[in-house]
Amino acid sequence: MGVYGCRPRPRLLGIGGESADTAHARAGSCRPRRKGPTRETEDLDCLRTPGGRDDLQPLSLQLWPVPLTFVHLGPFGVSTCLGPAHCSRHLGNGRWRLAELVGLPGRASSCPGNGSKVSLNCVSERRNYSFSMQKGKGRTSRIRRRKLCRSSEPRGVNESHKSEFIELRKWLKARKFQDSNLAPACFPGTGRGLMSQTSLQEGQMIISLPESCLLTTDTVIRSYLGAYITKWKPPPSPLLALCTFLVSEKHAGDRSLWKPYLEILPKAYTCPVCLEPEVVNLLPKSLKAKAEEQRAHVQEFFASSRDFFSSLQPLFVEAVDSIFSYSALLWAWCTVNTRAVYLRPRQRECLSAEPDTCALAPYLDLLNHSPRVQVKAAFNEETHSYEIRTTSRWRKHEEVFICYGPHDNQRLFLEYGFVSVHNPHACVYVSREILVKYLPSRDKQMDKKISILKDHGYIENLTFGWDGPSWRLLTALKLLCLEAEKFTCWKKVLLGEVISDTNEKTSLDIAQKICYYFMEETNAMLQKVSHMKDEKEALINQLTLVESLWTEELKVLRASAKTLHSLQTAFT
Repeated sequence: MGVYGCRPRPRLLGIGGESADTAHARAGSCRPRRKGPTRETEDLDCLRTPGGRDDLQPLSLQLWPVPLTFVHLGPFGVSTCLGPAHCSRHLGNGRWRLAELVGLPGRASSCPGNGSKVSLNCVSERRNYSFSMQKGKGRTSRIRRRKLCRSSEPRGVNESHKSEFIELRKWLKARKFQDSNLAPACFPGTGRGLMSQTSLQEGQMIISLPESCLLTTDTVIRSYLGAYITKWKPPPSPLLALCTFLVSEKHAGDRSLWKPYLEILPKAYTCPVCLEPEVVNLLPKSLKAKAEEQRAHVQEFFASSRDFFSSLQPLFVEAVDSIFSYSALLWAWCTVNTRAVYLRPRQRECLSAEPDTCALAPYLDLLNHSPRVQVKAAFNEETHSYEIRTTSRWRKHEEVFICYGPHDNQRLFLEYGFVSVHNPHACVYVSREILVKYLPSRDKQMDKKISILKDHGYIENLTFGWDGPSWRLLTALKLLCLEAEKFTCWKKVLLGEVISDTNEKTSLDIAQKICYYFMEETNAMLQKVSHMKDEKEALINQLTLVESLWTEELKVLRASAKTLHSLQTAFT
């Protein structure tokens, strides 16, 4: 195969007496020269000598009296213009033609723009011929554009060569796990994840992890901890059993059979329970309250487990208080809470009645979340493997995602410690205090209206989203804006009926005021976070995460404000 392989043969102009057929053969074209009156040969007729021969007269560059340009003649006309210094490498292969740009004085070496006319002085005859140049219309241009588009997409860096992943794959292989679809990689924006090694089609199996690779309560009970768990009363919870095993195995270090998996687990987490108190104070009020509840729950979990930890002292040389510390248990709790997969509930006599549904899935838990994908994930009782099938298509070397659920960003932050950019489920919550902030204080029926909303479940989960205020929020505002003489119609409001144009317009006005209030608050918090990032460099990662949460909420509020403006226009 020649220099150009199997690409389409360009029109060849013989140089130095060489015929077009000879040049074509020497260029290595992979298809025979076509005969007959094709468009290609018709275009070449204008460049043949009067005798009809394809051979052209030899050319002496030193005697050429005008500025020279070397023009590549592709299948669609002139495609590239080169200066004289470039000719030495291309004249010999018959693909480049010496040409003179006529009518462009002083610019003989420049390349014309799209759709311009180029006049060529042939070597054999001093006649001008015009070629129409349409840039970017050919197959090569399309291929280049596709490659450029793909190259502009964020690409991951394969990390299969790293020692921790090499050891993990060996460990998994020993447990009967084989996989050629995915490879660990680091991606911009999402961090560490799994990259497709090949194209994946809809319905194809992404990963199938054998039961022997899963870390479940069965794993814990079969271990050296089993005897202590079985005799402890009251029975410990499944969560405590998993957390105890993780802390114990991490303490064992090189002696742990689970070391290859433990080595790739995060050393620290970014859930609100792990954040510094001054960073938690920067969270939205609703999320801040839940974060404080989460911290109190983990502290209570640790305090209630200390007696059980003390019973494990015979297993360790060191004091158990130094091994099962609060920070160690917090790490284990976050590991289970953020990385476990769901299994069908099981019940064991040696464990408490709490649902036993969690399992840690090495390697599989490297898959990151995307709200825009759907997968089918479950434990297959026939194959005894945890399987994930995709309902999307993935190109080779793309990051493969799964969906943790249709969660908004505050839920993702609380449970998993990250924020999803452009999350379609993102929303801003409206509290009861803000709901009545812009309502008339002289309304004597306000307490009764609030009571009705509370009784019918319309006082919680009131939000602004990408499409504007939620139906629940607008319904609550419509009821709160009811005039005294129409208060008896409150049931119709809850059913979605329109009471009056005045009620509709008033509720939209209140919603817009609440939206603008949140926008001002969000901008103020973003400025506060920015100032703290300059002052607290040690907290830069935590503050950046909080900043991204506020930034996404501001985008949602702006979209809602735009929608509200459009709705209000209908009443003007």
